[in-house]
Amino acid sequence: EKTRFVETLRKFLQTVRITGVKTVVEDIDRVFVAAAAIIPVFAFKDWEYLHIHEVLLYPGSFNKDFQLSGAGRNILGMVGNGPMQDTMILSRQDLRNGFLNNNGKSNTAIHEFVHLIDKADGDTDGLPEALLAHQYVIPWLQRIHQEIELIKAGQSDIDLYAATSETEFFAVAAEYFFEKPQLMQEKHPVLFQLLQQIFKPVTASVTK
Repeated sequence: EKTRFVETLRKFLQTVRITGVKTVVEDIDRVFVAAAAIIPVFAFKDWEYLHIHEVLLYPGSFNKDFQLSGAGRNILGMVGNGPMQDTMILSRQDLRNGFLNNNGKSNTAIHEFVHLIDKADGDTDGLPEALLAHQYVIPWLQRIHQEIELIKAGQSDIDLYAATSETEFFAVAAEYFFEKPQLMQEKHPVLFQLLQQIFKPVTASVTK
């Protein structure tokens, strides 16, 4: 599937602008952004993102007012709304860390594109109805709430941010699923199986 992945990556880069804000966008950044978009939906050959026209790359973290200096600069990525509709903002530093750091379970760019997948059915609510078969909806929602309770109780290795809401749980769990599939399968077998039903991965490494 390598050839199809590269072709899909090129198609994404032809339709979505990647713009640097006080930073220089290099080819590696373009490839990483496109890869983050493609990885979650690679099993769906006709998938098209409807809510993204441009990705803005900031050099590092930023605050809710999109400022690169001052207090509250703890945001690494976000999907815009209102005047920023159809725009995604990513920290270039964290974009690269997500792909170059092989030890972590996080990938901010994948996280943000999973939010767009979630949004495809009209609601960003942690329930990706565009990908999830109807019979798995109730088991998925039940699993989310069970896992959030385990996180809050300190009995899970899933990032604490996942307990913020169903929406953030889905995005954080997806990061884990794609970054460390074998570890998730070992520690969270039920969650792993449900995420397989959502993303239907075609890579052998996920199902070993």
